[in-house]
Amino acid sequence: MRIPAHSVCTAIRDDIVAGVYERGSRLTEELLARRYGVSRVPVREALRTLEAEGFVVTRRHAGACVAEPTEQEAADLLEMRMLLEPLGAARAAQRRTEAHLKVLRGLVRLGQERARRGNSEDLRSLGGWFHETLAQASGSHALTSMLTQLRHKIAWMYAVEAPADPVESWAEHGAIVDAVARGDQERARTVTALHTERATVVHRLRFAGGADRADRVRTSQPPVNMTGLRH
Repeated sequence: MRIPAHSVCTAIRDDIVAGVYERGSRLTEELLARRYGVSRVPVREALRTLEAEGFVVTRRHAGACVAEPTEQEAADLLEMRMLLEPLGAARAAQRRTEAHLKVLRGLVRLGQERARRGNSEDLRSLGGWFHETLAQASGSHALTSMLTQLRHKIAWMYAVEAPADPVESWAEHGAIVDAVARGDQERARTVTALHTERATVVHRLRFAGGADRADRVRTSQPPVNMTGLRH
């Protein structure tokens, strides 16, 4: 496999998230350069970036290794997302463009259709695209970058089960878009917060020790009120 030098960081990150490189395993510049068909210089730069992001650590006598985050660090990521996703939605209600709304509405239509058919794999990718577009609609590069990095790290640390009621989950997506389209910042913040809290319930830690712990972030929040908000 040969990839452009500027994509090395993305490729290594994607492989870490996918489990190609196990937690704690060494990442040697020579082997990485050979795998991705580049020189060692872009690999070295990529490893520095990934270390800053928390995917890689440098160990004495071992060099670069895949990080081994703790359960608490993993739980912190979900809590951070529960704070930042609603902020992004509120900002999107202020700054979204018609192009953003067109994409978001199209994704909601597809998501609702796939949910009725029970196609969970399509729903996962559509959900990721929806939240990425919502973050971009915030008009904040810093916030979008932080949310993107959070999604990568959460995907690395957690296995995500299908929601118990995917139809209701996509109705929540629709409510978020309606609030954003109306410019209702507080409604956008509220429905996104409730949606994000419920979404954390289906996250399970991938690494040892997570299965026997209460690693789900539980919520007693009531369902989002969809009355008058659906298309």
